Amino acid sequence: MEKLRVIQWTTGKVGKLSLRGILDDPRLELVGVYAWSPDKAGTDAGELCGRPPCGVTATNDVDALIALGADTVLYTPFMADLDHVVPLLEAGSDVVSTNLFFNVGGIAGETKERLEAACARGNSSLYITGVSPGWINTMVVAMTGVCRDVRKISILESADCSVYESKETWEAMGISLTGKPPEVVETAKLWMKPANEAVQRMAHALEYPLDDLEFFVDYATASETVDLGYMSIEKGTNGAIEVGWNGKLGDETVIQMKFRWYLTKHLNEDWEFSDDQYRVLIDGEPGIDTRIRFIPPDHWGNHEWDTMTAMPAVNAVFNVKTARSGILHLADVGLPCAPAGQWETARA
Repeated sequence: MEKLRVIQWTTGKVGKLSLRGILDDPRLELVGVYAWSPDKAGTDAGELCGRPPCGVTATNDVDALIALGADTVLYTPFMADLDHVVPLLEAGSDVVSTNLFFNVGGIAGETKERLEAACARGNSSLYITGVSPGWINTMVVAMTGVCRDVRKISILESADCSVYESKETWEAMGISLTGKPPEVVETAKLWMKPANEAVQRMAHALEYPLDDLEFFVDYATASETVDLGYMSIEKGTNGAIEVGWNGKLGDETVIQMKFRWYLTKHLNEDWEFSDDQYRVLIDGEPGIDTRIRFIPPDHWGNHEWDTMTAMPAVNAVFNVKTARSGILHLADVGLPCAPAGQWETARA
């Protein structure tokens, strides 16, 4: 198999891990790295991600990277920049993104039109993935393959988010505040737009003609004051959030994505949390009730969990390369998987 020539775009929390994934994959050739931070420019890519030197140095020269004509760009910045993505697509490089484009309104409206036009000009593809939204949606759609009838799909993500050290993020989502201020609800709705798009992608794959997408958000309050180091949650303020979207046919919810995130378990409300990251319920014939738990190796630190965001993108690059041009849906990409046999051969 001919190797795909790949550029890694940024080397932050997720980008560092997708860069490792590229270097560890014998099917891929790293040809460039975009450095958002000027102090990373000129540094060997291996050094930036904890791997041996590989001879490819990071740069902040966007034009030079575009000129490389790479097959694929792994796009992982915190904020999307259409002035980067559009020229990459126009130059013919596929873009596989863990960035959900929420800061530019999601894949909708004028943003969607610009990206689709860029794909058409470059005969290229854009695919957005990660662990959630992303991998979990692909898995759940595939699970329905055993069913002769499906009436409702529910995905519940449960997570201890106290290790995500971003006071600004949690305050914007209503944590440590009181009640549900309208401006917080609107921020939560905007930031959860990618989950809205994930529901739409599942509906597209399952041929559900949705009539409505309904947003919901609620909070559980702290029963005692909790100091997390980077922020304090006072007794009586919001310590956990339940948020998500219902995809509806008429008055009935047929697809639900629900996220229950907590920064403390000391809550006044009787919310249940699980050590399983996901619970999937399919009301159908047969019905399905399954739980998914990720088991980290002992050496993982907190940010190693971002591996599950990075690797669905890395492992999708060949599927994306063989797909149609344009903004891709779940059915376009199929079931990306790890190159386990090639890893085994490399270890031998």
